[in-house]
Amino acid sequence: MSLRTLLVAATAAMALSACVTAPPMSAYRAPQPAKAVDAERLYSGRWLEIGRTPMRLTDGCVAGTTSYSLTGPDSLTLRDTCQDKTPTGKEKAIGARATILDPGANTKFRARYFGGLVTWDFWILDHDEAYSWFISADPTFDRLWIYTRTAPSPAELERLVQRARALGYDTDRLEFPAPLPN
Repeated sequence: MSLRTLLVAATAAMALSACVTAPPMSAYRAPQPAKAVDAERLYSGRWLEIGRTPMRLTDGCVAGTTSYSLTGPDSLTLRDTCQDKTPTGKEKAIGARATILDPGANTKFRARYFGGLVTWDFWILDHDEAYSWFISADPTFDRLWIYTRTAPSPAELERLVQRARALGYDTDRLEFPAPLPN
């Protein structure tokens, strides 16, 4: 690889990371998380992405999941997957290492994708006591996700959308891609 090609690649990587790096605190608009998270219960196993804010990264993605694994008291790994266009389509996947930003409460974490070139902060705004669902957002409240352990009924989904609305989120912006079957 030539020096020029290497410089172009490095510049592109820096530009990309500048666009998707954790926002400054002055941009935070999300409500503070409602209650602490039991890290061992929430950050383990697979969650189904039931609702989300549309973004180019997820165009054509259905049957989204995030799998978490605690790797230490304040660290975890995650793997985001989706299927291309249909629940049986080709899998797309991306992984990250993350650090819990508020140990003890465990409601905020910073994920580092592509070896740290891209960082994204996530806040767990609300969850149920049985850990069957949670609502997550980025601190700017521009992006929101609804996760469940199993595909919800239409009535359950409506209750979760109402909870997101009660948090102050414009739920008209959400999309609901086809989930993985239970």
